[in-house]
Amino acid sequence: MSDNEVTPAATPPNAAPEPAQRGTTPAPGWERDALRDLLTEQLKVSRANRRWRWLRFISFSAAVVAAMWWVMKDGAQPVMQSASHTAVVTVSGVISSDGEANAEDINQALRAAFEDEGAKAVVLLINSPGGSPVQAGIVSDEMLRLKAIYKKPLYAVIEETGASAAYYIAASADDIFVDKASVVGSIGVLMDGFGFTDLMQKLGIERRLMTAGENKGFLDPFSETTPRQKAHVQRVLNQIHAQFIEVVRAGRGTRLQETEDTFSGLFWTGEQAVELGLADQLGGLDYVAREIAQAPEIIDYTLRENVAERLVRQFGASVGAGAVRAIVWSGFRLQ
Repeated sequence: MSDNEVTPAATPPNAAPEPAQRGTTPAPGWERDALRDLLTEQLKVSRANRRWRWLRFISFSAAVVAAMWWVMKDGAQPVMQSASHTAVVTVSGVISSDGEANAEDINQALRAAFEDEGAKAVVLLINSPGGSPVQAGIVSDEMLRLKAIYKKPLYAVIEETGASAAYYIAASADDIFVDKASVVGSIGVLMDGFGFTDLMQKLGIERRLMTAGENKGFLDPFSETTPRQKAHVQRVLNQIHAQFIEVVRAGRGTRLQETEDTFSGLFWTGEQAVELGLADQLGGLDYVAREIAQAPEIIDYTLRENVAERLVRQFGASVGAGAVRAIVWSGFRLQ
C-alpha cells in the first residue's frame, strides 16, 4: 500500500445508514420499517400523555378529598360565638325552590339561629321583590313554629325591597323594620303569559296541539282561552290571595290600618308602610341589634356555598365527564 492511499474508516455497527443516492433503489421493506418507527414514536407520546393525565387526575382527586374532609371537619366543630348576639338570616333575591332564597336553606338557617342559646334575637334581613307563594308559606309556617318553641323574638328588617312573597315572610315576624325609602307591600298574586292567536291567524299559521283532557293545554300561548278557563284561573288566584291576606292579618293584627288599597297589590315606601301599619318603625339591622335586641354583636347564620363545596360540586361534574371520555376512548359512542 502506497503512502498516498487512504484506508476507509470502519463503519460503527449502530451507525445510521447513509442516505440513498439519488437514483438508487431503496432497500426492500423500508416502508415497513418507517411505519414501525412512526408507530413506536406515537406510542411513546401516547404513553407520556396518559401518564400526565393520570397524574393530574390523582392530584385533583387528592385536593378534592382534602376539601371534603375540611368541609366535614368544619361542619362538625361548633361555631365560636359570643355569649350574647343577634342572629341574622338573609333573604335575598327572588324566592324560589331552585334559587338562593329557597325555603329549605332559609328554614335550616332559622333553626340553627333559634337553637343557639347565645342568640338573644333572630333577624330576617330581607331584600327581595318576592317570588313563590309556596316557598314563602313554608318559611312563614316554620317561623311561627320556631317562635312558639324557643320563645325568642323574631324581627324582619327590610332593606331596599320587601314585596309580595318577601312581605308574606316578613308578616310573620314579631316586628318589621324598614328604611324610609324601602319598597314594601304588593300584597297580591299574579299569573302572566302571552297570547299569539291573532298574530297566527294573520300569518296563516295553524296550531296543532294534541291533549288528553279538554283543559290540559289552556295556558298554551298559541291557543285560545275560553271564558270558563279564565274564570277557573281567577278562582285559583283569588284563593292564593286570600291565604296571603290571612297571613298578613294574623301577623300584623290590630296594627294594620286596612284600606281598600291594602290588599290591592299596590306597594308603598317604608315611611308610608309604617303609617299604614304594614311596618312598625324605621330602622336597620344595626339599630335592631343594638337598641331592640340589646345584643349589638351580629352573627350571620345564612347558608352560603363556600369554596370547598363548590370544588366538590365541580369534582362531581369532572368525574362524570371523565366517565364519558373513558367510554369514547374505549371505542363506544354515546348517541
